[in-house]
Amino acid sequence: MSTIQTLINELNMEAATTRKMLERVPNDRYDWQPHPKSMSIRRLATHIAELPSWVTIVLNTDELDFAKYAHAPVEINNTNQLLEYFEKNLASGRADLEKAKEAELDKSWTLRNGEKIFDKSPKSQVLRMAYCQVVHHRAQLGVYLRVLNVPWTKCR
Repeated sequence: MSTIQTLINELNMEAATTRKMLERVPNDRYDWQPHPKSMSIRRLATHIAELPSWVTIVLNTDELDFAKYAHAPVEINNTNQLLEYFEKNLASGRADLEKAKEAELDKSWTLRNGEKIFDKSPKSQVLRMAYCQVVHHRAQLGVYLRVLNVPWTKCR
């Protein structure tokens, strides 16, 4: 199996679990946060929903420079919007991955803030890191849902 097909399969597998978690975010709790230093559910769930867009970013650029990147999070106010945003980013990432060439995955990709380089890795490795971020933040969301007594155990 090619690396691209493996990445597509993993994207689809993680998307299924992520979708189930995002479906459980209560519409009346978007501003809730477990601690003042923690993200709100809105911010955390929106971040999870936007992570599939990293596939598109990585495959279509050679770097992300936070000094030049003006990130404006999408304002999500309910679970339907959240799921629509997730599906849009997922479809874009999947489409770019499906048309990618294996050789593209070996090219270097850099994460930086101006002159400070945080990471420089092959694109395939950066995509795997993005997938790991989905799992990491999805676990955070699971804790939030548990604290709020929202059933989520059937997400696995």
